[in-house]
Amino acid sequence: MRRGRSGLGPHWHVDGELAARYAAGTAAESDAWSLEKHVEACGACAAVVSSAVRAGPETGPLLASVRAAVLERAVREPRESVGSRAYADNGTGPAIGASTGAGTPTTTVTGAGTTGVPPRLSRAARVVWAAGPALRGAWLVALVVVALGAVALSYGAGLGASVRPLLLVTAPVLPLAGVALSYGLHADPLYEIATSTPSGGLRLLLTRAAAVLAVSVPALTLAGAVLPVAAGGPGAAAWLLPGLALTLAALALGSFVGGRRGAAAVGAAWLAFVVAPAAVGGPAGAALMAGASPYFAGPAVQSGWAAGAVACALLLAARRRSFDHLETP
Repeated sequence: MRRGRSGLGPHWHVDGELAARYAAGTAAESDAWSLEKHVEACGACAAVVSSAVRAGPETGPLLASVRAAVLERAVREPRESVGSRAYADNGTGPAIGASTGAGTPTTTVTGAGTTGVPPRLSRAARVVWAAGPALRGAWLVALVVVALGAVALSYGAGLGASVRPLLLVTAPVLPLAGVALSYGLHADPLYEIATSTPSGGLRLLLTRAAAVLAVSVPALTLAGAVLPVAAGGPGAAAWLLPGLALTLAALALGSFVGGRRGAAAVGAAWLAFVVAPAAVGGPAGAALMAGASPYFAGPAVQSGWAAGAVACALLLAARRRSFDHLETP
């Protein structure tokens, strides 16, 4: 680091050696975070880091290919915009990417699908839109169906307390699906670009996982709270520690095999070792409650899930650098 002094006090700048280590991914995490924060306000150091990254044997060709794709798109975009407006002017309907009657553009379509953020969203809504891809897809619909469906089956279909164990064995795996749909090559059309940013990798994954949990935890816990209570059965919040442990296990396993494969493996294990044995006596009622209770009820069981969550969190912290590399298809 080159150190100097300005009228605002002491400061430092990035030198070539630190920039090279950052580009190669060998810089200490504290140095990398300091560098990323510094280049937000220092254009000269940003240029040094950019040059080092472009000179890298792996990132250089990747950035060159991205630049070529962007330039090709920029050259092709005017022709597509003209075609879209002509389609709208012919009276056959509004064109995606064209202007509305009020002169406000709608979302645009790229080769990977609709990736633009609706311009009328507030700043907070834009943050949610960017932080939670699963929150604007089929997963959110599935979450609502499960939560409302449990209440409807309990009160509308007259199943009463027999629905609670069914919700308990289903709730822990729903966040897994949301996390699997939030990050990775298959989930994000701009995955390569997002991973290369200072906020990419594990930080972005945890942000999106937190968005999934922030929606699923209240919804499923509230649904469980309004269901009739079965005598001796687990409470509405009994699934929280198992759900947290499964989510962290999927993230930790995803550091080895990828997020989607990790979530699928953990979900399959839950189905094989918990759901299937619990359902041996029947799909609902006292038999399912008796089969599910050992996995949720009691301080010893909950302590075991808490210990498992801590162990998975420690493994995830040890494997945090693995998320800096791109997933393979």
